[in-house]
This record gives sequence, C-alpha cells and structure tokens, in this order.
Amino acid sequence: MVRRGDDLRTVIAGYHWFTDWGRDTMIAFPGISLVTKRFEDGKRILRAFAGSASRGMLPNRFPDAGEEPEYNTVDATLWFFVAVYRYLRATDDDPFVREELMPVLRDILEWHERGTRYGIRMDRDGLLYAGEPGVQLTWMDAKVGDWVVTPRQGKAVEINALWHNALAIYVALAERFGNKVEGERYRERAREVRETFEKVFWNEEGGYLYDVVDGEDRDGTLRPNQIFAVSLPFPLLSGEKALRVLSIVEERLYTPVGLRSLDRTDPRYRPRYEGGPWARDGAYHQGTVWPWLLGPLATAQVNVRGPEGRDRARRIIEGVLPHLAEAGIGTVSEIFDAEPPHSPRGCIAQAWSVAEILRAYVEDAGGEGKTGPPFRSRQRERSGIR
Repeated sequence: MVRRGDDLRTVIAGYHWFTDWGRDTMIAFPGISLVTKRFEDGKRILRAFAGSASRGMLPNRFPDAGEEPEYNTVDATLWFFVAVYRYLRATDDDPFVREELMPVLRDILEWHERGTRYGIRMDRDGLLYAGEPGVQLTWMDAKVGDWVVTPRQGKAVEINALWHNALAIYVALAERFGNKVEGERYRERAREVRETFEKVFWNEEGGYLYDVVDGEDRDGTLRPNQIFAVSLPFPLLSGEKALRVLSIVEERLYTPVGLRSLDRTDPRYRPRYEGGPWARDGAYHQGTVWPWLLGPLATAQVNVRGPEGRDRARRIIEGVLPHLAEAGIGTVSEIFDAEPPHSPRGCIAQAWSVAEILRAYVEDAGGEGKTGPPFRSRQRERSGIR
C-alpha cells in the first residue's frame, strides 16, 4: 500500500516493476486493507478509484508519468463492487458508501447496461459481453506486439460471475439504504443473470463451465476462471454442479503453490515460464501457476463443502507456506512454473498473491475469524438473490 497524492492510497501490484493497477488493487483490497484492519487506508483506496471512474469504468492502470489513466479492463470495475461490499461488512461505514460510492456504483451499472468502451455491454439475455479484436480485457491479458495470447472475446465466465455479483451487491446496498424501488429493479436483473448463466455456461459433457461463450461458439478450454462462480459473495452454482466445478479444478489445475492457468492435456499448455518475451508471454496464462487463485479456491471449499471445506482450505493455505522462505523472503511471488519443482517467477512480491492468501487464511481457514459482521446472512449469500 502506498500514497497517491497527499490524501489518497493505492496498491502497487508487484515489485520490482509494476505500478498500481485497478484490477490488482480491487482483488487485493480485502487482504491488504480489511483483514489487516487498515480501514482508513482502505477507504482512501476506494475514494481514489471512485474519483477516477470514467464512462462506467475504473482505470486499469495509473501511468507513472502523469498521463491519463488507461481504461482497458472489464473486470477491475466489477471487482470494485466486491471491494465496496466487503468494506461495508467490515466497517459499517454507511455514510461513506451511501453518499460517495453509491452514485458511482449506479453510474457503472447504467453504463454497462447501455454499453461503454471496447464493446462492453449487457446483451439481450442479461449477460455481459466484452471485447474487440486486438484488445485483452480480462485478467488473462498477455499481449506481445499485435498478438493477444488469450483474447477471450465474448461472454467470459468469471466476468459474468462478477457481473451477477455487482448486481446482487447493488441490491443489498440499495435495500440497506432504504431504496426498495431501485433494489427491486436490479433484483430482477440479478435473477435473470443467475438463471441464464447456468443455461449458457454449463458444459454437461465436460462436467464444468465453458470459459467463454460468443454466440454459438462455446470455448470448452479448462481454465481456473470458473472457480469464481462458486467463490464470490453471491455464488451462481450450488449443489452437484458446484461440487463438480470445484472437483475438476482441484483434480486438474491445483498445485501446492497455486492453480494452473490451463489444463495440462491442452496442446497449448506450457510447463515453464522462461525464454524471451514471446515465450514468456505465451506461457503466462497457458499453464503458468498463479498463487492468488488459492484464495478463491479456499473460499469455494467453504461455500461448497461447508465445515469439511474449512479443513481443506486450511491445508491449501498451509501448502504454500514453504514458499515464504524462497524468492522474496516473507512474501509471495507473482507466478510459478506449471510443473515441479514449481520455480517462482515474475515479481518476487505480488499484491494479490499476498492478499488473497492472507484473506483466505483469515476468513476461510480459521486463522483469525471474520473481518466484521455481515449485513446479509452467509446462508443468503450462498443461496443468491431470492
């Protein structure tokens, strides 16, 4: 966490070479700000990014030299809703959220409904479409020259899980602040997304969720992005299908230091992150292991498996602890090779790696207990909007 100007705060995505990225900051927010009880700093982070919203989008990156922020991301803005929701659960800071953030959240939803940059728009079925040729908008954002390694244009699975959560969170906030009419409007939208999501994304033959859907094209690539359908505050799957998603991620993508970004049986799989820029970026999301994904994996264990899942979450977090004695001592690297010995690569200290492992340790593995009382019951979160 660092200062931005005199009174604001932000998060450096990774050392030694990253700056502050909207996506990384929002994902890291609960672990960096809330479980550490740095609530005032967290408030300043939310204020900084809310003040930089443009056409319903948060910036993906604040350039170092003072240029205009870049807005080429679809998920940073949606993660903002999750950060606000978790902040309010931890602090009960109603005045700040109601007066400063709710207008921004409302504006974001309206822009996404009618359409904003890079083809980001709500489709007729209520799901969120994003992407244009030559741009990379999701967290799988490697690009070398004109080569977008994982374009994922269309309706990406984690983007629509986040879209549903943005809608459901806005409903919860509107109801908390006494705006029942607006809450009911978005309740219907959230219900529509929830019902459509499973029909569109469920891959019955594979027993898991499609990664991207674009018209009649359904991408059955096995990636970890589907874990967010069962790990976010308002899950989209329950029962047998939730368990099948969790099980296949465990069986095919899990390593002790993170989740592989691609199934080992895929012909595009790259076991090592090495070589020149083309080779490295070509492997970045094509097998390379990402430790930050252990956070949602641990949360999914609790959401799907209950008390048994808490034991599994604890073992997941314990598995990465030996890494604290290598690379950046006492911190967590950006990525690892996909195959043993899973050598650490990239930044020696990555914000969302540290933050999500810390958050999961506190919230899901029983490390310290919850960061604050929920203003909606956990059972209601798991069951979705009703």
